[in-house]
Amino acid sequence: MPAKIESRPGASKAAPVSVKIVIAGGFGVGKTTMVGTLSEIPPLTTEAAMTTASIGIDDTSKVSTKTTTTVAMDFGRITIDNDMVLFLFGTPGQDRFGFMWDDLIIGALGAVVLVDLRRIDDCFPAIDYFESRNIPFVVAINRFEGSDSPDVSEVREALDLDTEHPIVLCDARYKESVKGAVLSLIELLMSKSRRRQSDSRRLLS
Repeated sequence: MPAKIESRPGASKAAPVSVKIVIAGGFGVGKTTMVGTLSEIPPLTTEAAMTTASIGIDDTSKVSTKTTTTVAMDFGRITIDNDMVLFLFGTPGQDRFGFMWDDLIIGALGAVVLVDLRRIDDCFPAIDYFESRNIPFVVAINRFEGSDSPDVSEVREALDLDTEHPIVLCDARYKESVKGAVLSLIELLMSKSRRRQSDSRRLLS
């Protein structure tokens, strides 16, 4: 009878795979809230008080209670299971901080574009950015209190998105709600990975 092989005392398990995703969208759409809601650690934020320098630049008409803004990034972490950890990077929403995006997306596998339907035009730069760089993304409609339930097909048409990009509803304040948006992105990434593997096998056969 073969001897039983036991693990060496103190042997470490394989480190979990780390996946970087980006949370993007327009000014005041709820990106910092979403990162904070999801993160299992106290999130790192770079919120700064809004000053008179933003007058005439940042549209606060729909977010009149907003007094701070992200000037670099938000960072959080989620452990999916023993094999996977997600690192969340929230982008600044204003155009004048757009130069930081190229650095923030390095190593990112995908993105969640958060949308406020009251200011739907604000999400177009993020969508155009990820499309131009072939970065997979999903669109998450942030449901603000008092807003009507949107028709997803109408939103898809307004955003000129094909069916490859999922559109989900969420409330950035509630973990179970925003988890659905992240899981939708993970499913999209896995689907693309399976498709690439299938294409590779066909080429080699």
